Amino acid sequence: MDFLRRLSGFIDGLNRQILSLASWLCLFMVLVQFFVVVMRYVFGTGSIQFQEIILYMHGILFLVAAGGTLLADDHVRVDIIYNNLSPSKQAMIEFTGCVLFLLPFCGLILYTSWNYVGQSWQIMEGSREPGGLQGVYLLKSFIPLFAFLLGLQGISQSIKALAILNNISENKEAPAWK
Repeated sequence: MDFLRRLSGFIDGLNRQILSLASWLCLFMVLVQFFVVVMRYVFGTGSIQFQEIILYMHGILFLVAAGGTLLADDHVRVDIIYNNLSPSKQAMIEFTGCVLFLLPFCGLILYTSWNYVGQSWQIMEGSREPGGLQGVYLLKSFIPLFAFLLGLQGISQSIKALAILNNISENKEAPAWK
């Protein structure tokens, strides 16, 4: 179990670092959006490329931050009874949810996106807009990365839930994923 706990810590650290980088991307996206607004309403000029850059950054932000968001337990949940359950019952729900739903979902996304992204790379897919960015294939490459990072975090969450279920967790008061 010690190896699994170290693996979980490594995955958590990886997703924390990616989440930190994503926060800088968010700031940069806001600055680019501000630039686009100033250019349009102050100088009367627009740029499809800058508008597409904002769309790309927005998409990348959500795709790469999904694993870190799961780590921080910031995904939307409907917690009608979950918060009133014991840590071991919460861990059982967390483990079951990861194994039965999250990991198969990530596997399905990874499997189905592989050819989709590969075909986009083969034709070097670009924007349909005249003057738009020609790197749509680069953006699509983040789809399998999303599935991989979210799946890794699901594995980490499962390991932490197993530690609680096996009474190995240091923190018996709150689940390890909180």
